[in-house]
Amino acid sequence: MLDVRNVDLSFGSARVLRSVSILCQPGKVTCLLGRNGVGKSSLLRAIVGQHAINAGAILWQGEDIARLGAAERARAGIGYVPQGRDIFPLLTVRENLETGFAALPRAERTIPEEIFDLFPVLRDMLSRRGGDLSGGQQQQLAIARALVMRPRLLVLDEPTEGIQPSIIKEIETVIGLLRDRGEMAIVLVEQYFEFARDLADLFAVMDRGEIVMAGDRARMLEEEADVRRHLTV
Repeated sequence: MLDVRNVDLSFGSARVLRSVSILCQPGKVTCLLGRNGVGKSSLLRAIVGQHAINAGAILWQGEDIARLGAAERARAGIGYVPQGRDIFPLLTVRENLETGFAALPRAERTIPEEIFDLFPVLRDMLSRRGGDLSGGQQQQLAIARALVMRPRLLVLDEPTEGIQPSIIKEIETVIGLLRDRGEMAIVLVEQYFEFARDLADLFAVMDRGEIVMAGDRARMLEEEADVRRHLTV
């Protein structure tokens, strides 16, 4: 579904990504692992259209979307949950969810009931302002907002960052449920091996803007020591 091929990305004279390639398939979770500052978030932003690449291709359902803007990619079925969540603190939970309508045809601008099955806490907080929610609740809201768009590719940037363990487990369960339906491809950035180990079907480890290890979950487990070495400071 998503095929990133030999992508280069630079900011001025600083080369951030060097010939990076990853594959994301329906019904599978692809985990990007690595220390801070190695290019993981930059790669996700390139996929969703927030950074223009210098070379390579980003194929979405067989078509190169590298020249499309972020809004066009969202309308094509790419949902994004950024690092730090970026919810609107002065809008209510309902209004935050409704911002996902922008990528949908008018006839589809409804909040699916499934959202509240996945995140029951949000049902009781629809009238509360986003800024009044805890960090974990805001992360659930950010994921729910992306799901309102009915994405076929869900891109998550460090969904466990700053979240209490109980909600991390809930988020892990939701990602697993979405994956197991077989209709959505999921790519996520993660620094914690245990979270990636429990979810990843495919993995790629980044260092200094390059993919230095990649494979399926079996290889990640077989080479756990090497993977962990690339996660430690």
